[in-house]
Amino acid sequence: MKFPNPLTLAEAAELTGAKAIGDKSFLVTGLNEIHMVEPGDVTFVDHPKYYDKALNSAATTILINKEVEAPAGKALLVHDDPFVAFRILIRHFRPFTPSSASIAESAIIGKGTIIQPGVFIGNNVTIGENCLIHANVSIYDHTTIGNDVVIHSGVVIGADAYYFQKKPEGFRKFESCGRVIIGDKVEIGAMTTIDKGVTGDTIIGEDTKFDNHVQVGHDTHIGKRCLIGAHTAIAGVTKIEDDVLLWAKVAVNKDLVIGKGAVILATSGVDKTLEGGKTYFGTPAIEARRKWRELAALRALPDLLQKFIKE
Repeated sequence: MKFPNPLTLAEAAELTGAKAIGDKSFLVTGLNEIHMVEPGDVTFVDHPKYYDKALNSAATTILINKEVEAPAGKALLVHDDPFVAFRILIRHFRPFTPSSASIAESAIIGKGTIIQPGVFIGNNVTIGENCLIHANVSIYDHTTIGNDVVIHSGVVIGADAYYFQKKPEGFRKFESCGRVIIGDKVEIGAMTTIDKGVTGDTIIGEDTKFDNHVQVGHDTHIGKRCLIGAHTAIAGVTKIEDDVLLWAKVAVNKDLVIGKGAVILATSGVDKTLEGGKTYFGTPAIEARRKWRELAALRALPDLLQKFIKE
């Protein structure tokens, strides 16, 4: 997330209660998780195992719980609990604002778009032209929807990421400040849920079509012209490239890539990055022809064993 107005290092320290190490006029222009940081961003680290990764990332300001030497061109914010300090920044720049109407006054809705009864549209939502939003859809704050989009009943767009930090005293929620961005000509089936990014965006590409009951996790990027079958679950921070087909009940793990033009057959489980242009099946998903040969061999195994016993 980029800040609407940059903070100086001194201002960020005062806001979070951290100790600033570095040029007090050093600018902080946004915040992000470690896997998606850019120059100008602040990120946080609270475990020695990840100090080096954070300090050597693209982030130029590091929220950390130990005084260490700052790499050249970077600044530190030292805080006893960087997770808490990071949440302070999130709440400052993206506070929760209760809605006072079914369709927020700040929402922008394009010409020719039809909003059916019972739809909720939150603050700072933008919806393009000639869309059809069916009854009882919920569109959370800061969502952006393109032109000619169809959203069926019961869809929830922009719910918080499923992201918690486990501590001895219980779970701490990592509050989401990202968005959902939906391209033109997308169709979203009934009861589908698409979570917002934690600090970045969840993106659905142009002309992609969802069946009913699909779950898309935070910060996932789905390309153009994809088909996503019913009851498919896609974990967070996953990249699905253009022209991918996921048939019904496919489960996709986090932090992986499904290449352009791949086909994942129904009920498969994807646990690693898959090359594009191929068809996959099984759990874990492998090339379908190989999987079918394995299944044929398994079916033949009892007869082979019986023959071996008789001999």
